[in-house]
Parts: sequence; structure tokens; C-alpha cells
Amino acid sequence: MNNSGNKMIAGRVIPAIISVVILIIIDQISKMHIINTMDLFDSIPVINGVLDIHYIRNAGAAWGMFQNKQIMFYIETVIILLLAMILYIRCLKKDKYKDIRILILLITAGAIGNFIDRLRFKYVIDFIYFKIIDFPVFNIADCYITIGVFVLIFLMLFKYKEADFDEIFKK
Repeated sequence: MNNSGNKMIAGRVIPAIISVVILIIIDQISKMHIINTMDLFDSIPVINGVLDIHYIRNAGAAWGMFQNKQIMFYIETVIILLLAMILYIRCLKKDKYKDIRILILLITAGAIGNFIDRLRFKYVIDFIYFKIIDFPVFNIADCYITIGVFVLIFLMLFKYKEADFDEIFKK
């Protein structure tokens, strides 16, 4: 790649890194606020009977699966982050993949936000509870991941074609 190509990539990577850092900071500040203002298992109704702030510690994955399997989460997170970086860089070559790049940044920020918790505490701080449907308690990083993956799957099914994937994943 020539020098102007490197500058173009750097001009897109630096704002991406800053965006991910900002998203991680938002996630971490929200979790620290919960830790500093609530006792474990406390609940604060936000919308009575619908939405609570409910502080729990989750040493597993979604719905509490794989409790205390931290080494598995560390390995999984590193693999996901490496794949996300590779995919992001490959998508930089074409402007038409800006939506995919944004979703990769969301997923990356969520993965890193929860990874930080696992490294610091050996569990993840969760606090958003949709009481009306008894949905598992989650956090902002989980929102980043869920929204990112859901919209990415939607785009893969309805927007992008096989030729686009060949373009992204070709050697």
C-alpha cells in the first residue's frame, strides 16, 4: 500500500479508536456509579413494574451460563477482538462498508467493557433489568454487543450480497 493509502487508513482508524474508548468510558462510568451508589442486589424502580436498576454481579455469560469460567471468557474475548480488528481493516478499503465498521466498533467496545470487568473483578457488573418480561439483568456493554450483532446479522441477510462478502474476506 502506498503512503496515501496508509494515511487514509490512519485517518479512519484513529477516530475509530477514539470512538471505542468513549463507548468504553460510558460503560465503565455507568458500572462505577452503580458500585458506588448501590448495595449488591438493591433495586431502584425506573418505570414501576417495567424497568429497574438492579445491581448484580455476573460471573458467567448471558442468563448466568458458564458461571466462573473466566479463562474461557478471556480467550473468547481476545479471539473476538482479533477477528474484529481484521474485519474492520478489511472493511476500510471500501466506503460502502461504513455501517459494518460502526457495528464492529460497537461490538468491540462492548467486549472490551465486559473484559475490563472480568479482569478487575472476575465478574461483570449488571444493572439494567426489564422486570415486565423478567429479562436477565444486563449492562451498557451488553447493549453495545447485542445491538451491534443484531444489526450486523440484519445487514448480512438483507443488504449485503455474496459478492460483498467475497470482497471483504478475499485473501
